[in-house]
Amino acid sequence: MLQRDYIQRLIREFMAALQRLVEKDEIKDRQEAVRELFAQYMGDYAFYHTATLDDIMLSFGRYPEEERLERIEMLAELYYAEADMLSEPVRTAELERAFMLFDFVDRHGRTFSLDRLRKMDSIAKAVGTGRG
Repeated sequence: MLQRDYIQRLIREFMAALQRLVEKDEIKDRQEAVRELFAQYMGDYAFYHTATLDDIMLSFGRYPEEERLERIEMLAELYYAEADMLSEPVRTAELERAFMLFDFVDRHGRTFSLDRLRKMDSIAKAVGTGRG
């Protein structure tokens, strides 16, 4: 029970910080906030931008099993938010990573999310990623 409370509090804090990031006007401020969120909730920013998706998925082994899907979705949210600040082709690569992670959570999680599906559809339209 305490573990679940911790995860829920972590998610609430993360989503509030992500919302504050999105509300920043200056792109430089948003970029700095993204780096801070990566450092606080994920780890090394460079790793999550240079590693393969397989290596990224393996990195989630350091978290307790009941926390992994939430952490994966948090990373997808970070990629999704950061993509708007990037130019091509990095933007498309970031959106594709976000899509794959959202899709993984959607297929393996037990929580239905209209917001997640909306984001996946938005990414699919933006980069031509097919679902299925």
